[in-house]
Amino acid sequence: MAIATELPQMPRPSNRPRTGVDAYPLLRWLHANLFSSITSTVITLLLFALLAKVIAGFVQWGILNAVWSVPGNDTGACRAARGLGACWAVIPEKYRFILFGTYTYDQQWRPALATLLFIALFCVSSLRFFWRRELVLIWAVALSLIGLLMWGGVPGLPFVSQERWGGLPVTLVLATFGLAFGFPLGILVALGRRSKLPAIRSLCVLYVELIRGVPLISLLFMASVMFPLFMPEGFNIDKLLRAQIAVVLYAGAYLAEVVRGGLQAVPRGQHEAADALGLSYWRKQRLIILPQAIRHVIPPLVNTFIAFFKDTSLVLIIGIFDLLTTAKTAILDPAWQAFSIEVYLFVAVIYFVFCFAMSRYSRHLEAQGKRT
Repeated sequence: MAIATELPQMPRPSNRPRTGVDAYPLLRWLHANLFSSITSTVITLLLFALLAKVIAGFVQWGILNAVWSVPGNDTGACRAARGLGACWAVIPEKYRFILFGTYTYDQQWRPALATLLFIALFCVSSLRFFWRRELVLIWAVALSLIGLLMWGGVPGLPFVSQERWGGLPVTLVLATFGLAFGFPLGILVALGRRSKLPAIRSLCVLYVELIRGVPLISLLFMASVMFPLFMPEGFNIDKLLRAQIAVVLYAGAYLAEVVRGGLQAVPRGQHEAADALGLSYWRKQRLIILPQAIRHVIPPLVNTFIAFFKDTSLVLIIGIFDLLTTAKTAILDPAWQAFSIEVYLFVAVIYFVFCFAMSRYSRHLEAQGKRT
């Protein structure tokens, strides 16, 4: 005997055209997020008023009343406008020192080209089309060209020692090599912390806790002052290379914890399925586990990358002239000493462009991961 059941009636879609706020997506978003209640409306209007005041003040100071150029080294016009308008004339006067430090003046096209090669290398690496084994070759060729441009020492390119390097290329070198070598090191340490062998697990735990337990400044001091004492007599390592080693070790310890968090987020069934397929340990990690683990921790990974890109400014304490240090040195000139705000804003824009690009790319990777 069949029992008849009555299904609930679903509301029929209305064919009537939308009117009012619902007819416009932008108005619908504004109503839902900014003007959904009286309290939200009041707060939104107050914040808009504050933002308008700040923008109006900056436009007045940074554009309308600003001094954009001065004849020669005469800063009289800038001093007359001080407090009323910005003196952007300091940027064209000092930008070469800010970007390239004390690098040989007539050879500064070389670090400029090296910087463009770094940016091109980042752009190529961000495209999925190049995510293959050939990308390693591209990196090797590009880094070789960058080293050739910066050092020289071949016919047509005079040799320039690392003591003359400075500015943006040094920041990019420290950040790029620090993360390029620190990331694989972090993966190995994260896997080692999950190893079933007590010796390997204890060694990885000791490395992570020791490095993360001290600030980066102390590691830079150790690399600059203490490390040469352990080397044989007459054996010397360049100061930039010592700082680079310290940055790599520091980055590896922090990235190891981020990757370990991603490994713990991978379901146990994925490990069992990989074992059932007969995959070896390294093939299982490379093909099954690590891709899922890294996908889980893209936001904290990029956050760590951004933090280390900015932390390269700490190499000032061992006498390396990165971008921020050259900016500080540029305004020691008595003629331009009063206009440090403009110089720091210029450097802040450079840092923001690189950090914002990394942030947007991480969101792009997250969106791709959700679609796959």
